[in-house]
Amino acid sequence: MLLTIDIGNTNITLGLYQEEKLGPRWRLSTEHDRMPDEYGLQILGLLSHAGKSPADLSGVCIASVVPPLTSKIVQASMQYLLQQPLVVDTGVKTGVRIRYENPRSVGADRIVDAVAVKHLYGGPACVVDFGTGTTFDAISAEGDYLGGAIAPGIGIAAEALYLRAAKLPRVDLQKPPGVIGRNTVHAMQSGLLFGYIGLVEGMVTRFRKELGENMRVIATGGLAEIIANETDSIQVVAPWLTLDGLRLVWEMN
Repeated sequence: MLLTIDIGNTNITLGLYQEEKLGPRWRLSTEHDRMPDEYGLQILGLLSHAGKSPADLSGVCIASVVPPLTSKIVQASMQYLLQQPLVVDTGVKTGVRIRYENPRSVGADRIVDAVAVKHLYGGPACVVDFGTGTTFDAISAEGDYLGGAIAPGIGIAAEALYLRAAKLPRVDLQKPPGVIGRNTVHAMQSGLLFGYIGLVEGMVTRFRKELGENMRVIATGGLAEIIANETDSIQVVAPWLTLDGLRLVWEMN
C-alpha cells in the first residue's frame, strides 16, 4: 500500500492507496510545534485504526508547502514507518510541463493537482482549491501547468472579520436561510459563502475566456462540496485530488 501525505498550511491530508483505489483517508490540523516523534506516533495510530501497520506499506509520497514540517514528516516516516519517502520537488518526474515564469515558486500541491487533472480529467481545465488560500490553476489542453490566481481563503476572510471588527463574532461556514441575513451571524455567513461563490463564478468566466469554452472546472479542498452545491460553475468535485496526484507521481518515479 502507498501512503500519500499532503502537508498544507492549515491541514495535513493523508490517504492509503491499494493500487489505484483510495482507501482510508484523514485530515489533521497542521501543528508547527509538533516534533517528528509526535507525528510518527499519530500516523501509526491512524494506520492501526485502519487495521494496517508499517509492514503493509510499499512507499510514502509527500507534497508539502510548509518547508519546516517537511523534514519532520520525512524523519517520522523513516523512524516509525521504516520508509524513505518520495518528496515532490525539483527533479521528481511529474509528466507536467510548468509554464510559470519561475517554476520553482509553484507550490508542490498545485503541481500535483495538475498531474491528477491531466491523467484523470484532461484539459483544458481550471482547478479551484479551497484551502488556506483559494487558488485557481490553469491546465492547458496538452496538460501543461500555465499558472493561475491566488485569493485569500474563506477561513482567512472569516478570521479577519472576527479579528478586525470588534462586534463581529466567529462563525461556522454554512449556508444561511437567505442571501439577506436577518442577524449578524447569517449576514456574515451570506457574505462569506455567496461572496466566494461570486468570486469563483467570476474567475471561472475569466479563465474560460483564455482557455476556451470547453474548459472543465474541478474543485478540491475541504470546502469544495459546500461551494459546489451552490453554483453551476463547478463540474467536478474531487476532495482528494492532491492525493490522487501523489499516487500518480509515485508511479512515475
